[in-house]
Amino acid sequence: MRFISTRAHGALDYLTAALLILLPYILGFADGGAAQWVPQALGVALILYALFTDYEYAAMRIIPMRVHLFLDIASGLLLAISPWLFGFAEWVFWPHLIVGLFEIGAALFTRTVPSTVAHGVADKYHEF
Repeated sequence: MRFISTRAHGALDYLTAALLILLPYILGFADGGAAQWVPQALGVALILYALFTDYEYAAMRIIPMRVHLFLDIASGLLLAISPWLFGFAEWVFWPHLIVGLFEIGAALFTRTVPSTVAHGVADKYHEF
């Protein structure tokens, strides 16, 4: 069951992106290595594709919500496995794993149709 609205998901996107960018500094793993740049790169990427997603907090509604959610799942998976993939798991892994799993969960439980659409015509969209 998808119970997170696209409006709430949009707010979570920008908050999560800010968290990903700032987390290395907040938790003290901003040493210039992969532990720092992976979450920061994913945070910047999240801002960029959120700005162009077909939902309430976008600058331009170009990317379909289903594509956005797929990108969230892929990004969350990469973030969650990055400590082992890039070899910094012995130093830090909990923030990457937790935020990555959060991204995946949020994507899986978010509705695929915005509550308000670009031209105010909600009937042409069907939620599956």
